Order: sequence, then C-alpha cells, then structure tokens
Amino acid sequence: MNLIKAFITLLVIALLAIAMLFIDFTYKTFSYHPREVKADAIVVLAGGKGRVEEGVRLYRERKASWLFFIGVDPSVRRSDLYHPQPGDPSPDGVILEKASRNTLENAIYGREVIMQKNIRSILLITSRYHMKRASILLRNALPRDVAIYAYPVDSHNLKEAWWNHGGSFHLLFSEFYKYCMFRTFFLLAPGELREGVLQQPSGGG
Repeated sequence: MNLIKAFITLLVIALLAIAMLFIDFTYKTFSYHPREVKADAIVVLAGGKGRVEEGVRLYRERKASWLFFIGVDPSVRRSDLYHPQPGDPSPDGVILEKASRNTLENAIYGREVIMQKNIRSILLITSRYHMKRASILLRNALPRDVAIYAYPVDSHNLKEAWWNHGGSFHLLFSEFYKYCMFRTFFLLAPGELREGVLQQPSGGG
C-alpha cells in the first residue's frame, strides 16, 4: 500500500511539473513580439501561411541584405517567391534552400547556406507556435556569436485563448513535447549539432 501511495504521489508531482512547464512554454510562446531591427539576413522557415509574405515585406524594407527561404519545395523558383518592383532590393540577395524537410533539417542545412554569406545576425521568421523549437535548433546549429531575433507570424489555427480551443491546445502541447525533447538532447550533448552539421551546397534561384 505504501508503494502505491508513493507511486501516486510521484505521479501527481510529475504531472504538476509538466503542467507548470507547459504553461511557462505557452506564456513565452505568446510573449514573442516582432523585432523591428536591422540584421544581416532574414531567415524564413517555409511551410506556414504568411511567413513568405512577411519575409519579402521586410526584405523590401531593407531590414537585411539577404533573404533566405529555408525548406522550400525543390520545384519552387526564386521568381515564384520574390518579384522585385522598381526600387526594390536585388533578387541576387534571395537564397533558396531546398534540401530540408523538417525543423531539424532546417537548422542543419540552413546553417550551411547562411554561413556561406558570413552572417552575424538574423531575423528568424516562423509561425508563433513554432518559434521556440525553431529558435533552440538554430541557436544550437549556428555559431554562438550569431544573434537571432525572433519574428513570429500569427496563424488562424492558434488562438490566444488556447485553453478553450482544442486545436490550439493540441498544437501547443505537440510543440511543447518536441521542444522538451530537443532541450533535453542539447543539455546532454551540447555542441553536438554544430559538430555534426552536414555539408550541403547552397540552393539557387
């Protein structure tokens, strides 16, 4: 009986700890605000609605000299994503990375194309719910002296009142689980992602 009580006590403690960590994760997710700063590059993780448009807008406003689209479909051309108008920055500064298919590969292959341009600061554009996981992966893939400024894009499938919306709760908890897995990995193996980066040629137009 004492063993059962001890097990139940530990289970309750574990559930409370997970709940507190999840609430903290959610609070920080909604605390991100777009950083209106200039950087060396704008890095857009492709795949979410509004990300490409926001990246192009910032590039047109000359918030950075380079615009990287990471994880685009191999069939996509540079002209499909960026149509320069008179007075706009040159399309030569727009780079497409076409090898990666998930967030981990975004960080691995994205690092290769980003660092070929001697970048020291980036504006990271991805969906709000995805920002913490994307940030921790890029932070552990890029050199430590590269500044990362979060620039979240809001989407209709994430509601601020997430506790009243089943889809938002599921989305946030899924991201929380994946974030915790990577956070644990980097605690156990710091620097592993930097040392294990794959060599991949840069994507063109």
